[in-house]
Amino acid sequence: MPRLAHRPRTPKLAEPRRRLRLATVLALVMFAAIGVRLVQLQLTDASAYAAEGLKDRLVRAVLPASRGAILDRNGKILVHSVETRYVAADPMAVKDPEALADKLFAILDKYGVPRSDLVRKLTPHKTANGKTDVRFEYLAHQIDVADGQRIAALRVGALKVARDERREIPGYDLASNIIGFTSRTDLSGQLGIEKQYDSVLRGVDGLHVYEHGEGDLDKPLPDGYEELKPARPGSSVELTINADLQYSVQSTLGERMGALNAYFASAIVLDAHTMEVMAMASYPSFAPADLGRTPQEQWKDQCTATVFDPGSIHKAIVMGAALQEGIITPSSTITVNSKVKKGDTTYTDHPPQKDGTQMTIPGILALSSNVGTIAVADRLGKDKLYEYQKKFGLGERTGVGLPNESPGQLLPPDKWTGSSPGSIPIGNGVATTAMQMAAVYGAIANDGLWVQPTLVRKIIAPDGTVSKPPAQQTRRVLDPQVAQELRTMLEGVTTLDDATGHQAAIPGYRIAGKTGTSKLPQNGGYADGDVVSFIGMAPAEAPRYVVAVIAHVPGGAGGSVAAPAFKEMMALTLSSFGVLPTGTEPPKLTIYP
Repeated sequence: MPRLAHRPRTPKLAEPRRRLRLATVLALVMFAAIGVRLVQLQLTDASAYAAEGLKDRLVRAVLPASRGAILDRNGKILVHSVETRYVAADPMAVKDPEALADKLFAILDKYGVPRSDLVRKLTPHKTANGKTDVRFEYLAHQIDVADGQRIAALRVGALKVARDERREIPGYDLASNIIGFTSRTDLSGQLGIEKQYDSVLRGVDGLHVYEHGEGDLDKPLPDGYEELKPARPGSSVELTINADLQYSVQSTLGERMGALNAYFASAIVLDAHTMEVMAMASYPSFAPADLGRTPQEQWKDQCTATVFDPGSIHKAIVMGAALQEGIITPSSTITVNSKVKKGDTTYTDHPPQKDGTQMTIPGILALSSNVGTIAVADRLGKDKLYEYQKKFGLGERTGVGLPNESPGQLLPPDKWTGSSPGSIPIGNGVATTAMQMAAVYGAIANDGLWVQPTLVRKIIAPDGTVSKPPAQQTRRVLDPQVAQELRTMLEGVTTLDDATGHQAAIPGYRIAGKTGTSKLPQNGGYADGDVVSFIGMAPAEAPRYVVAVIAHVPGGAGGSVAAPAFKEMMALTLSSFGVLPTGTEPPKLTIYP
């Protein structure tokens, strides 16, 4: 019986309702996910996304604080800041570095900006690590506002012209060794008062944060985010110096020392009572605006940073100590021989005295007798001499107000060698600065009271508030009567026959002071030439001012080189401040009893 053929099974038809339910579930899941994300965006991450977007639209512009001025004691400007511009570029946005460099060089050439530097900085390049594109390069600092406007008028998007400052000294090189200078990039103090009082002068930069748009709206948005923190200008520093006197002293020193081919020189004028520095000059000087033309050695302040053997101006310390200790009196006489030997060194006078000669103390000072001074020092003893050297301020910085001040060097008694009892009393083997020695004579002028010399009178805040620097240190070195006796003895240096300081005498005024001639320590020995000096006070009977002149010259003596410069500077100082002669008669002094 034939088998019947197998019939295929009919496929099941789809369930429309099932599909619909599945699609509905998937749609609901999808919308739920979207809803959750929307809620997250709006409620949870909205502020973060908004902040991130705002951050991309914010510009942070630094508002430079104007640097304070430096003034003389009468408020005259010695240095101040003037508004300028800086130019910077984004090298990655420069299309044609050569062409742009040509346009900029036509304006920046007078500021000493080489065209090759412009091309190099404008050409796209990477940082030192070779990984990051450089997006900011300074092209020039401290250019005139008008030149900055010319560059801005080029309308090159890759360039940025913004506010800058430049320090200007109206007097060109006036008091430059005191004032110092700042860096060209950030105006930070590098030397002098600019460095010592940098934190006071520099002020605090401000900040302007604002929202800007893109394209044509690349500018602050009227209703956008904005935060403004104004800059706080720096304070001004008022010095003790008188600008007119400073100019005269500086000019006199420059003219006289230039004619002598001096290696260096310094001059200081002190108020004998307050020990304020009325003028302080260094030779050679420099102009902060032309630093590139000046050897770096000329930048330092010779009055506080250069040390030298004081020579015979040190003898006033020996005599003052001996008077104070009762070793000698104003009427004492000292036996002075033709020479004296200490260790392996023989000391003489010029000209030498006959053996057994009796000399007065004023006579020893007037003729600058080495042998006589050593004899007094022998009686005083090395420990007492060292004690008074310290009391008079040797071996430590005066703290007058300048950085890089040297403390000099003293040899403690336990370090003395066989020749030290001869060399040290006459000012050899002692390293001092001009300021230290001026302060010594300031103490003698101020009735034996050592007062710390100072250069700064006050700090003036932008709102006019005035603050004073720390009080000056003081210490008693000599009794007033002893100081007066020593001043009287020192008058013989300018009045007695054959005295070394005749050329320091000023008609009508009594002058007390001392000449000195010594050497400049250098590399374990002494440099060529002589260090010559004169330090004195006037009027001697009631001192108002102390003037110190120190010079390193090819050859000479304190009486012939420094004394005439002292005379000119002291006469000018007395005249400038109306100091009249007291009319008292000079003392009757003698060299021999």
